[in-house]
Amino acid sequence: MQLPPDVPVMTLSNVILFPQAMLPLHIFEPRYRQMLRDVLAQDRCFAVAMRRPDRSRETPSQVAGLGLVRACVTRRDGTSNLILQGVARICLGRATQYRPYRRHTVEPLLPTGDASVVVQALTLRVLELVQQRLKTGLQLAIKAVGEEPGGTPFTIEAFNQALQHLAKLEDSEQLADLVSATLLRDARQRQLILETPCLEDRLRHLVHFLQDEQDDPDLDADL
Repeated sequence: MQLPPDVPVMTLSNVILFPQAMLPLHIFEPRYRQMLRDVLAQDRCFAVAMRRPDRSRETPSQVAGLGLVRACVTRRDGTSNLILQGVARICLGRATQYRPYRRHTVEPLLPTGDASVVVQALTLRVLELVQQRLKTGLQLAIKAVGEEPGGTPFTIEAFNQALQHLAKLEDSEQLADLVSATLLRDARQRQLILETPCLEDRLRHLVHFLQDEQDDPDLDADL
């Protein structure tokens, strides 16, 4: 995909947009209503960036997800409900506009690595850990992520079918993104996965996070 020179940026506290993910959003702030009108009149694209927790002002993280508006319904009160599909990892550059909403220059964050023996082994480990979660409250874990602002609702059946499909395709990259978007409860963990271009490193992080949750005796109690 050829990126535009700059894109609108929506900054949210705990929402991460992964490539291929479908993200439902409710647009109600005046600045983002204007952004949506502009986006729909142009290329239907804008970025979703996690708000940096170390800044007092609303500052987007450098790595964000670029999304394409697939469907949008505007209500009588001026608010809108939309479905945003992730299309790329991007790095935000300098701000070209601050008001009424941010625009930043962008560059693609291209994935690195390939289907090495290590990647295959890590992918199998991810699948093993997810299968274990299927047996120990995965539906609640999926529900918890889906109930976050901007979270994507999944059913256990749809999630399992998607996993098996990606496993057959040997698509480790999409599998890692799907599992991260659906199962990782900590937005900071999801952000780390998003901003890691190396597939092997991404899978290592994911295995580590899933293993930690599996070893957490309070996991089921928290859910």
